[in-house]
Amino acid sequence: MSVTVFVTAPRLGRAGVQALEGAGARVLYLPDGGGSAEVEQIMSSEPIDAVISRTVELSARAIESCPTLRVITKHGVGVGNIDVAAATARSIPVFTTPGANAQSVAELTIALMFNAARRVSWMHAELREGRWSRAQDGRQLAGATLGLVGAGQIGQRVARIAAATGMRVVAFDPGFGLASPTPELSMTASLDELLEQADVLSLHVPLGDRTRGLIGARQLALLPAGAIVLNTARGEIVDEPALVDALRSGHLFAAGLDTTWSEPIAPESQLLTCPNVVLTPHVGGSTPAALDAMASAAAENILGYLDGRAPNPRACVNPETLTIERSTT
Repeated sequence: MSVTVFVTAPRLGRAGVQALEGAGARVLYLPDGGGSAEVEQIMSSEPIDAVISRTVELSARAIESCPTLRVITKHGVGVGNIDVAAATARSIPVFTTPGANAQSVAELTIALMFNAARRVSWMHAELREGRWSRAQDGRQLAGATLGLVGAGQIGQRVARIAAATGMRVVAFDPGFGLASPTPELSMTASLDELLEQADVLSLHVPLGDRTRGLIGARQLALLPAGAIVLNTARGEIVDEPALVDALRSGHLFAAGLDTTWSEPIAPESQLLTCPNVVLTPHVGGSTPAALDAMASAAAENILGYLDGRAPNPRACVNPETLTIERSTT
Protein backbone atom coordinates (compact mmCIF):
# COMPACT_ATOMS: atom_id res chain seq x y z
CA MET A 1 0.00 0.00 0.00
CA SER A 2 1.66 3.20 -1.19
CA VAL A 3 0.36 5.80 1.26
CA THR A 4 1.82 8.52 3.46
CA VAL A 5 0.79 8.60 7.12
CA PHE A 6 1.49 11.62 9.34
CA VAL A 7 1.73 11.07 13.11
CA THR A 8 1.27 14.36 14.98
CA ALA A 9 3.83 13.33 17.61
CA PRO A 10 7.53 12.47 17.57
CA ARG A 11 6.89 8.74 17.97
CA LEU A 12 4.29 5.97 17.79
CA GLY A 13 3.93 2.70 19.68
CA ARG A 14 5.87 -0.22 18.27
CA ALA A 15 2.81 -2.24 17.26
CA GLY A 16 1.47 0.68 15.22
CA VAL A 17 4.81 1.29 13.53
CA GLN A 18 5.13 -2.36 12.61
CA ALA A 19 1.62 -2.42 11.12
CA LEU A 20 2.23 0.69 9.04
CA GLU A 21 5.67 -0.34 7.85
CA GLY A 22 4.43 -3.86 7.15
CA ALA A 23 1.80 -2.37 4.83
CA GLY A 24 4.48 -0.38 3.00
CA ALA A 25 3.31 3.00 4.29
CA ARG A 26 5.61 6.00 4.44
CA VAL A 27 5.41 7.43 7.97
CA LEU A 28 6.12 11.05 8.90
CA TYR A 29 6.40 12.35 12.47
CA LEU A 30 5.98 15.75 14.07
CA PRO A 31 9.38 16.86 15.42
CA ASP A 32 9.91 17.15 19.17
CA GLY A 33 8.42 20.40 20.43
CA GLY A 34 6.30 20.86 17.32
CA GLY A 35 2.89 22.47 17.62
CA SER A 36 -0.10 23.35 15.47
CA ALA A 37 1.96 25.63 13.18
CA GLU A 38 4.34 22.78 12.38
CA VAL A 39 1.39 20.46 11.78
CA GLU A 40 -0.05 22.93 9.29
CA GLN A 41 3.30 23.33 7.54
CA ILE A 42 3.76 19.58 7.09
CA MET A 43 0.16 19.05 6.01
CA SER A 44 0.42 21.73 3.35
CA SER A 45 3.72 20.49 1.92
CA GLU A 46 3.42 16.68 1.94
CA PRO A 47 1.07 14.30 0.03
CA ILE A 48 -0.48 12.93 3.23
CA ASP A 49 -3.19 10.29 2.94
CA ALA A 50 -3.87 9.73 6.62
CA VAL A 51 -3.25 11.38 9.98
CA ILE A 52 -2.81 9.72 13.34
CA SER A 53 -3.65 12.57 15.72
CA ARG A 54 -2.16 12.70 19.20
CA THR A 55 -2.63 15.81 21.39
CA VAL A 56 -1.46 18.67 19.14
CA GLU A 57 -4.26 20.63 17.45
CA LEU A 58 -5.33 19.41 14.00
CA SER A 59 -6.95 22.61 12.76
CA ALA A 60 -9.34 23.35 9.93
CA ARG A 61 -6.49 25.15 8.20
CA ALA A 62 -4.29 22.04 8.39
CA ILE A 63 -7.07 19.78 7.10
CA GLU A 64 -8.04 22.15 4.29
CA SER A 65 -4.42 22.63 3.20
CA CYS A 66 -3.90 18.94 2.40
CA PRO A 67 -5.79 17.94 -0.78
CA THR A 68 -4.64 14.30 -0.58
CA LEU A 69 -5.98 13.68 2.94
CA ARG A 70 -8.50 10.83 3.07
CA VAL A 71 -8.79 9.67 6.68
CA ILE A 72 -7.96 10.78 10.23
CA THR A 73 -7.77 8.69 13.36
CA LYS A 74 -7.36 9.82 16.93
CA HIS A 75 -4.77 8.02 19.03
CA GLY A 76 -7.32 7.70 21.84
CA VAL A 77 -10.95 8.80 22.07
CA GLY A 78 -11.06 12.54 22.76
CA VAL A 79 -11.33 14.48 19.49
CA GLY A 80 -11.41 17.97 21.01
CA ASN A 81 -8.11 18.81 19.31
CA ILE A 82 -9.40 17.83 15.86
CA ASP A 83 -11.60 20.10 13.76
CA VAL A 84 -14.14 17.39 12.98
CA ALA A 85 -16.43 19.85 11.16
CA ALA A 86 -13.66 20.70 8.71
CA ALA A 87 -12.99 17.01 8.10
CA THR A 88 -16.69 16.28 7.63
CA ALA A 89 -17.01 19.13 5.14
CA ARG A 90 -14.44 17.31 3.02
CA SER A 91 -16.06 13.89 3.57
CA ILE A 92 -13.05 12.72 5.59
CA PRO A 93 -13.93 10.22 8.34
CA VAL A 94 -12.48 10.72 11.81
CA PHE A 95 -11.96 7.51 13.78
CA THR A 96 -11.08 6.88 17.43
CA THR A 97 -9.61 3.92 19.30
CA PRO A 98 -12.27 3.21 21.95
CA GLY A 99 -11.26 0.88 24.73
CA ALA A 100 -7.58 0.70 23.81
CA ASN A 101 -6.48 2.69 26.86
CA ALA A 102 -9.48 1.94 29.09
CA GLN A 103 -7.71 -0.32 31.58
CA SER A 104 -4.80 2.07 32.13
CA VAL A 105 -7.11 5.07 32.61
CA ALA A 106 -9.28 3.08 35.02
CA GLU A 107 -6.24 2.06 37.06
CA LEU A 108 -5.01 5.66 37.34
CA THR A 109 -8.52 6.72 38.40
CA ILE A 110 -8.39 4.22 41.24
CA ALA A 111 -4.86 5.32 42.15
CA LEU A 112 -5.98 8.97 42.36
CA MET A 113 -9.01 7.95 44.42
CA PHE A 114 -6.98 6.14 47.06
CA ASN A 115 -4.29 8.82 47.07
CA ALA A 116 -6.81 11.62 47.55
CA ALA A 117 -8.82 9.70 50.16
CA ARG A 118 -5.78 8.98 52.33
CA ARG A 119 -3.76 12.15 51.56
CA VAL A 120 -0.82 10.06 50.42
CA SER A 121 0.91 12.74 48.33
CA TRP A 122 0.55 15.35 51.09
CA MET A 123 2.07 13.08 53.73
CA HIS A 124 4.85 12.08 51.33
CA ALA A 125 5.75 15.76 50.78
CA GLU A 126 5.60 16.45 54.52
CA LEU A 127 8.00 13.60 55.30
CA ARG A 128 10.45 14.81 52.66
CA GLU A 129 10.41 18.20 54.39
CA GLY A 130 11.32 16.55 57.68
CA ARG A 131 7.85 16.78 59.24
CA TRP A 132 6.23 13.72 60.85
CA SER A 133 2.71 14.75 59.77
CA ARG A 134 0.44 11.79 60.36
CA ALA A 135 -2.86 12.63 58.70
CA GLN A 136 -5.54 10.65 60.49
CA ASP A 137 -8.57 12.14 58.78
CA GLY A 138 -8.40 10.00 55.64
CA ARG A 139 -11.54 8.53 54.14
CA GLN A 140 -12.23 4.80 54.31
CA LEU A 141 -13.79 3.96 50.97
CA ALA A 142 -15.46 0.66 51.78
CA GLY A 143 -19.15 1.42 52.26
CA ALA A 144 -18.92 4.76 50.44
CA THR A 145 -20.81 5.49 47.22
CA LEU A 146 -18.88 6.05 44.00
CA GLY A 147 -20.79 8.07 41.41
CA LEU A 148 -19.66 7.70 37.81
CA VAL A 149 -20.54 10.24 35.15
CA GLY A 150 -20.09 8.04 32.12
CA ALA A 151 -20.50 4.27 32.12
CA GLY A 152 -18.49 3.35 29.07
CA GLN A 153 -15.51 1.03 28.96
CA ILE A 154 -13.43 3.08 31.42
CA GLY A 155 -16.32 3.67 33.81
CA GLN A 156 -17.25 0.00 33.87
CA ARG A 157 -13.68 -1.01 34.70
CA VAL A 158 -13.57 1.56 37.50
CA ALA A 159 -16.88 0.19 38.78
CA ARG A 160 -15.58 -3.37 38.96
CA ILE A 161 -12.44 -2.38 40.88
CA ALA A 162 -14.33 -0.08 43.25
CA ALA A 163 -17.00 -2.69 43.93
CA ALA A 164 -14.28 -5.17 44.87
CA THR A 165 -13.15 -2.75 47.61
CA GLY A 166 -16.64 -2.69 49.09
CA MET A 167 -17.90 0.51 47.47
CA ARG A 168 -21.43 0.95 46.17
CA VAL A 169 -21.35 2.19 42.57
CA VAL A 170 -23.97 4.28 40.75
CA ALA A 171 -23.70 5.93 37.36
CA PHE A 172 -25.35 8.46 35.11
CA ASP A 173 -24.88 8.10 31.36
CA PRO A 174 -27.57 9.11 28.86
CA GLY A 175 -26.08 6.69 26.36
CA PHE A 176 -27.13 3.75 28.53
CA GLY A 177 -30.51 5.00 29.75
CA LEU A 178 -31.50 3.24 32.97
CA ALA A 179 -30.15 -0.22 32.10
CA SER A 180 -27.03 -1.26 34.00
CA PRO A 181 -24.22 -2.08 31.54
CA THR A 182 -22.39 -4.12 34.20
CA PRO A 183 -23.73 -5.79 37.37
CA GLU A 184 -21.34 -3.84 39.61
CA LEU A 185 -23.25 -0.58 39.11
CA SER A 186 -26.78 0.75 38.99
CA MET A 187 -27.93 3.64 36.81
CA THR A 188 -29.58 6.85 38.00
CA ALA A 189 -32.21 8.81 36.11
CA SER A 190 -30.45 12.18 36.30
CA LEU A 191 -27.14 13.82 37.05
CA ASP A 192 -28.59 15.56 40.12
CA GLU A 193 -29.75 12.24 41.54
CA LEU A 194 -26.25 10.87 41.12
CA LEU A 195 -24.53 13.89 42.69
CA GLU A 196 -26.68 13.85 45.80
CA GLN A 197 -25.37 10.41 46.79
CA ALA A 198 -21.81 10.42 45.44
CA ASP A 199 -19.20 10.36 48.22
CA VAL A 200 -16.72 10.08 45.36
CA LEU A 201 -17.51 11.58 41.95
CA SER A 202 -15.53 10.29 38.96
CA LEU A 203 -15.84 11.69 35.43
CA HIS A 204 -15.62 9.48 32.35
CA VAL A 205 -17.34 11.33 29.50
CA PRO A 206 -15.87 12.87 26.34
CA LEU A 207 -15.60 16.63 25.98
CA GLY A 208 -18.33 18.17 23.83
CA ASP A 209 -20.99 20.84 23.81
CA ARG A 210 -23.11 18.83 26.27
CA THR A 211 -20.29 18.12 28.71
CA ARG A 212 -18.22 21.31 28.69
CA GLY A 213 -18.67 22.89 32.14
CA LEU A 214 -20.97 20.02 33.14
CA ILE A 215 -19.77 20.13 36.75
CA GLY A 216 -20.03 23.68 38.10
CA ALA A 217 -20.73 25.35 41.42
CA ARG A 218 -24.35 24.14 41.59
CA GLN A 219 -23.41 20.55 40.85
CA LEU A 220 -20.54 20.55 43.34
CA ALA A 221 -22.85 21.90 46.03
CA LEU A 222 -25.13 18.88 45.54
CA LEU A 223 -22.35 16.49 46.54
CA PRO A 224 -22.31 15.30 50.17
CA ALA A 225 -20.01 17.28 52.45
CA GLY A 226 -16.52 15.81 52.39
CA ALA A 227 -16.86 14.32 48.91
CA ILE A 228 -13.94 13.60 46.58
CA VAL A 229 -13.89 14.60 42.89
CA LEU A 230 -11.87 12.65 40.30
CA ASN A 231 -11.32 13.73 36.71
CA THR A 232 -9.41 11.54 34.25
CA ALA A 233 -11.55 12.68 31.31
CA ARG A 234 -11.03 16.31 30.17
CA GLY A 235 -10.32 19.37 32.29
CA GLU A 236 -12.97 21.53 30.65
CA ILE A 237 -15.75 19.28 31.96
CA VAL A 238 -15.29 20.88 35.40
CA ASP A 239 -15.60 24.58 36.29
CA GLU A 240 -12.10 24.94 37.73
CA PRO A 241 -12.66 28.10 39.85
CA ALA A 242 -15.78 26.51 41.34
CA LEU A 243 -13.79 23.38 42.12
CA VAL A 244 -11.09 25.45 43.85
CA ASP A 245 -13.73 27.25 45.93
CA ALA A 246 -15.30 23.96 47.01
CA LEU A 247 -11.89 22.56 47.99
CA ARG A 248 -10.90 25.65 49.94
CA SER A 249 -14.23 25.88 51.77
CA GLY A 250 -13.95 22.31 52.96
CA HIS A 251 -17.12 21.19 51.19
CA LEU A 252 -14.89 18.83 49.21
CA PHE A 253 -12.37 16.71 51.08
CA ALA A 254 -10.07 16.36 48.07
CA ALA A 255 -9.73 16.07 44.31
CA GLY A 256 -7.64 13.82 42.08
CA LEU A 257 -7.08 15.30 38.63
CA ASP A 258 -5.28 13.93 35.60
CA THR A 259 -6.68 16.72 33.40
CA THR A 260 -6.92 20.48 33.87
CA TRP A 261 -8.10 23.55 31.95
CA SER A 262 -4.65 24.28 30.59
CA GLU A 263 -2.11 21.61 29.74
CA PRO A 264 0.64 21.95 30.78
CA ILE A 265 -1.03 23.39 33.86
CA ALA A 266 -0.58 27.17 34.13
CA PRO A 267 1.91 28.22 36.86
CA GLU A 268 -0.72 30.62 38.20
CA SER A 269 -3.40 27.90 38.46
CA GLN A 270 -5.10 28.06 41.85
CA LEU A 271 -5.20 24.27 41.91
CA LEU A 272 -1.48 24.34 42.68
CA THR A 273 -2.21 26.21 45.92
CA CYS A 274 -4.67 23.59 47.21
CA PRO A 275 -2.99 21.03 49.48
CA ASN A 276 -5.96 18.69 49.08
CA VAL A 277 -5.48 18.22 45.32
CA VAL A 278 -3.54 15.36 43.73
CA LEU A 279 -2.39 16.20 40.19
CA THR A 280 -0.94 14.14 37.35
CA PRO A 281 -0.07 15.51 33.87
CA HIS A 282 -2.70 13.79 31.67
CA VAL A 283 -1.04 10.38 31.71
CA GLY A 284 -4.06 8.13 32.29
CA GLY A 285 -3.63 6.37 28.95
CA SER A 286 0.15 6.70 28.81
CA THR A 287 1.37 3.29 29.92
CA PRO A 288 3.41 1.30 27.37
CA ALA A 289 0.59 -1.24 27.14
CA ALA A 290 -2.05 1.42 26.44
CA LEU A 291 0.14 3.37 24.01
CA ASP A 292 0.89 0.20 22.08
CA ALA A 293 -2.79 -0.76 21.94
CA MET A 294 -3.84 2.71 20.78
CA ALA A 295 -1.11 2.79 18.15
CA SER A 296 -2.15 -0.61 16.84
CA ALA A 297 -5.83 0.35 16.73
CA ALA A 298 -5.06 3.69 15.05
CA ALA A 299 -2.99 1.97 12.37
CA GLU A 300 -5.76 -0.56 11.79
CA ASN A 301 -8.31 2.25 11.45
CA ILE A 302 -6.48 3.98 8.63
CA LEU A 303 -5.10 0.92 6.86
CA GLY A 304 -8.50 -0.77 6.91
CA TYR A 305 -10.25 2.30 5.59
CA LEU A 306 -7.70 2.95 2.84
CA ASP A 307 -7.74 -0.72 1.87
CA GLY A 308 -11.50 -0.63 1.40
CA ARG A 309 -12.38 -2.86 4.34
CA ALA A 310 -15.67 -2.22 6.12
CA PRO A 311 -14.92 0.24 8.96
CA ASN A 312 -16.44 0.11 12.42
CA PRO A 313 -19.02 2.94 12.44
CA ARG A 314 -18.98 3.00 16.27
CA ALA A 315 -15.35 4.07 16.12
CA CYS A 316 -16.17 6.92 13.72
CA VAL A 317 -17.26 10.29 15.13
CA ASN A 318 -18.71 11.45 11.79
CA PRO A 319 -20.21 8.23 10.36
CA GLU A 320 -22.11 10.14 7.69
CA THR A 321 -18.81 10.29 5.78
CA LEU A 322 -18.70 6.49 5.55
CA THR A 323 -21.58 6.37 3.06
CA ILE A 324 -19.53 8.19 0.45
CA GLU A 325 -17.81 6.14 -2.23
CA ARG A 326 -14.04 6.07 -2.01
CA SER A 327 -11.29 4.71 -4.20
CA THR A 328 -8.93 2.09 -2.80
CA THR A 329 -5.20 1.88 -3.21
